[in-house]
Amino acid sequence: MLEGVQDLARLTSKGVAATFAAQEWTPRGKLRDGLETSWQKDGVRGWLQRFRNGAVRVSFAVWVRDVDESGHFDDLDAVYEEGERALAAFLPEIEDSPFASKLVDAEQTAADRDEFIAVRKWVLDGRVLTAGVVQQDTDLPVMVVAALEEPAAP
Repeated sequence: MLEGVQDLARLTSKGVAATFAAQEWTPRGKLRDGLETSWQKDGVRGWLQRFRNGAVRVSFAVWVRDVDESGHFDDLDAVYEEGERALAAFLPEIEDSPFASKLVDAEQTAADRDEFIAVRKWVLDGRVLTAGVVQQDTDLPVMVVAALEEPAAP
């Protein structure tokens, strides 16, 4: 899917949504501005986000560990470590992909370190490609996500 989206001259909401549909991802009924923004295929969840500043991000949860029955994790550190192992197992899919030769390592920002438990970040033809372990809140799942973002046009 990342390869299909990367082929778009410019990431746009319509272009990304059309790529999801063309690759037979199942819509999950989350419409915004008349476009589907949430998709699923083969156990992978995908999202399309368009920000007010014009930036567009397509992201995927390639591994998800949900909270336990209590609504939390009994051993959060163990779950984070599991996520880090899942990220390490996923990274070769990016690093060995057809566009691997175009990847340029990018510096992690303070925001990256705040948002992610573990993260790798690259620049790919002017877009930012990020893969990392994230948990948005203590009662939400821990996920390994990959995201491709086209910054807003100047």
